[in-house]
Amino acid sequence: MIRKKHTILIVGASGVVGAAALNHFAALPDWNVIALSRRFVNLPFLAQHVSVDLTDRNACDQAALGLSDVTHIFYAALYELPELVAGWQDPRQMAVNEAMLRNLLDALAPVAKKLRHITLMQGTKAYGGHVEPARVPAKEHWPRHPHKNFYWLQEDLLRERQTKAAWTFTILRPQIVFGYSVFSPMNIVAAIGAYAALQREQGLPLSFPGGGRYINGASDSRLIARVAEFAATNEIAANETYNVVNGDALVWQDIWGSIAAKFKMPVGEPAPLCLADNMPKHEALWAQLVNKHDLASFTLSEIISSSWEFTDRAFAHGVEHPADSVLSTIKLRKHGFDDCYDTEESLHDWLELMQKNRLLPR
Repeated sequence: MIRKKHTILIVGASGVVGAAALNHFAALPDWNVIALSRRFVNLPFLAQHVSVDLTDRNACDQAALGLSDVTHIFYAALYELPELVAGWQDPRQMAVNEAMLRNLLDALAPVAKKLRHITLMQGTKAYGGHVEPARVPAKEHWPRHPHKNFYWLQEDLLRERQTKAAWTFTILRPQIVFGYSVFSPMNIVAAIGAYAALQREQGLPLSFPGGGRYINGASDSRLIARVAEFAATNEIAANETYNVVNGDALVWQDIWGSIAAKFKMPVGEPAPLCLADNMPKHEALWAQLVNKHDLASFTLSEIISSSWEFTDRAFAHGVEHPADSVLSTIKLRKHGFDDCYDTEESLHDWLELMQKNRLLPR
């Protein structure tokens, strides 16, 4: 490994957020980058990869032997049950996610003596919007919402360990994340693109399949990576929590026309459709699209994973009057980070990348 000022361990490097962090830090001159994931990932130049199952404590111990130079950790690993939304309140999901972080921290404690900072990913479920309408705008200083969540288990673990350690931590809470990944359970970009491609192949217009209008927000994964760099290198971020969103607002129906235009499709009338129930039936049609457009040889279920269910949730399927979901980013701005993304442009960027890499047809 080339000697540089920092060495960051990207945990969960194959996911939407982890992949963006991997590419971001690998492009910085003072950072060595180590990607940690179960599956192999496409590595940027000079980055290293460690394959490990975080649920296996012995495997974590073995992997840690080669991680003594780690100075920073970006933790974006996530375990989800097949029943994605129901799993968010399942004790099994919570226990596994806590154990994964605990196994890593326990394994690194004896060897990573240079560790200075840990960035931990959470999300908007911290504000309880998945169990009841959340107040607007959601702010980081609010008391914990009284629902069970693996976020609290991981955060409590981190806070307890930090009192006895030389490192600090920062917690990031993005909203709907736009990025690039395969096998991700919450990749809404892939779900939107696949839905459009399948509708077009059937000669159908692009109809919005969700529920009522509501104000929402999104987070470009590149923005999350930039905030992670800010948190890792600025003392003001020590032991703080930040909402991380693009900076504008999102109403799906208002950008639907531009998504249709991206796929050269007419916009249809709204046509409520449960994507999780209906889209997996199109595996054979997707295989035809793969052959027709010379796409990468992934099945529809491999590209989408549980993202149909996540997209139904984001589109408020079956909800006539969904509650607005808005996060305040004032704290992050006051602390010195003021970067932003245009959400519509962000979505198009990631759709374009998936088309360029032959995961979606043009």
